[in-house]
Amino acid sequence: MSIRFGLLALLESGPRYGSQLRAEFETRTGATWPLNIGQVYTTLGRLERDGLIVPEGGGDAKQQLYAITDAGRQELTDWYARPVDRTHPSRDELAIKLAMAVGSPGVDIREIIQGQRRHTLKAMQDYTRLKARALANGADSRDDVAWLLVLEQLIFYAEAESRWLDHCESRLTRLAAGRPQPQAARPRTPSAPAESTSARGGASS
Repeated sequence: MSIRFGLLALLESGPRYGSQLRAEFETRTGATWPLNIGQVYTTLGRLERDGLIVPEGGGDAKQQLYAITDAGRQELTDWYARPVDRTHPSRDELAIKLAMAVGSPGVDIREIIQGQRRHTLKAMQDYTRLKARALANGADSRDDVAWLLVLEQLIFYAEAESRWLDHCESRLTRLAAGRPQPQAARPRTPSAPAESTSARGGASS
């Protein structure tokens, strides 16, 4: 879905060819999520089918100019206003790997955590160096600022993952030592309302 709306956002600035959209998407995001040109044209075909863009001028599919429609602008406006849904998170390979490793005999889960931590910290250092380089070069254009936002999100994500790995290791240490695990808070069951005097046998006369 993010590619669909990313292309719409770029087309809002004016008509573009598929190759232009691919290049501008990667420039805006620092090629963090490189696009296959076939993916671009497949997405454009769906946007055209849904009436969100229209072809302009002649040319074959690879030399076709596309423009956003009023319906496309409305769809883009709705996307900007709509929070990203976090109640149905995408599957995370690392979380699934650790969950499976906990119950798998012969798997050294601490080794998995340590290896992942080294990888995550190296990635965070690489992102931090890229951020420092971008700032040193000025980062005064819209594309530069967009790239910085993406970089900083990646840095924060890596920091959070590193803290989560520390937490996983601590929990496993408690488990190995036989100490009780902290219980998650359970919602309280509402207490039954107190019985009235009449329910207990009626008021005295």
